[in-house]
Amino acid sequence: MAPMGIRLSPLGVAVFCLLGVGVIYHLYAGVISNRLAAFRQRRTVDLRELLAVSVEAAVLGGTEVKKVREENGLKEKSKGKTREGANELLTMGDLQSHRKMFNLISNTFPEVTVNSEEHDSMVDKAAAWSRDIPADIRDKIDGGKDVPAESVTVWIDPLDATQEYTENLLQYVTTMVCVAVDGKPVIGVIHQPFTGFTAWAFVGQASNMRPRSAYSISPPKVIVSRSHSGKVKSFVQDAFGNSTTVIGAGGAGYKVLSLLEMPTSETAPMEQADIYIHVTYIKKWDICAGAAILNALGGHMTTVKGEDIDYSGTPVSKGGLVASVGVDHKAILEKLPDLEPEKH
Repeated sequence: MAPMGIRLSPLGVAVFCLLGVGVIYHLYAGVISNRLAAFRQRRTVDLRELLAVSVEAAVLGGTEVKKVREENGLKEKSKGKTREGANELLTMGDLQSHRKMFNLISNTFPEVTVNSEEHDSMVDKAAAWSRDIPADIRDKIDGGKDVPAESVTVWIDPLDATQEYTENLLQYVTTMVCVAVDGKPVIGVIHQPFTGFTAWAFVGQASNMRPRSAYSISPPKVIVSRSHSGKVKSFVQDAFGNSTTVIGAGGAGYKVLSLLEMPTSETAPMEQADIYIHVTYIKKWDICAGAAILNALGGHMTTVKGEDIDYSGTPVSKGGLVASVGVDHKAILEKLPDLEPEKH
């Protein structure tokens, strides 16, 4: 209450408050501006750094996968059935790899959305990027490849080919990381834990992989999932003839690598295919890394109907897929019979 006989003017009080606000703004404008600038800076991601982190994450995850398998500590259990009726297995290799990969990427780039095949409540805030950019990445790709963080979606598969992992068919096992920007696969990493080889690619920049010197589509060798090779075999032979070789294999990462030139000095012998075809639902963490690598090499991975796959949003891709490199992808699609993948 004002002293007796003195009446405060509302206009004067308003002017006084405005002056006070002005003084405070003047004093703290620099601090606020710096904090806003720092926030804006954190909202961009350097894709070369994200590629380096992706490689490191895939290798760390692979170390866990190999360790669990060698110690025979799988402790496998079923997560349910796939659409093909096969058991969808979860092992300690999956979980341990997920923890390493997910926490490393999330801690390094907390503003980026990371989707993993596995889910786990364990948080490891100590997981930190080594800040090491592998020499081949540093030599082939300049820094400063910045994109808005909100445009980035990361897909990780901590252990591709879990069924084969439990059967000790270790040649099929991979760990994978993919970076999509605005739904388009831009960075792909496929690591083979039991050979130590890591394939990587950055679309429009560089890769440590290359296509083979020759392919055939008359007839082709087609690689498909061993879990339902019988279902896809008739589809493939309807398209390319009964003399077509159909290779059943585990793991989407392995199937993509089978289309490429592999450095024999560093990897175990593996099948060589001309086309990779899948006719049922498939998850984006299974195929995004392979799509990025093929795209970087001039290849393609589309639905059976030739549509591009959007690597954002829901993890399920319902249109099947056709993957190729070094051949006429459109000509392959034109040979395929009609298919409604959601019914298979």
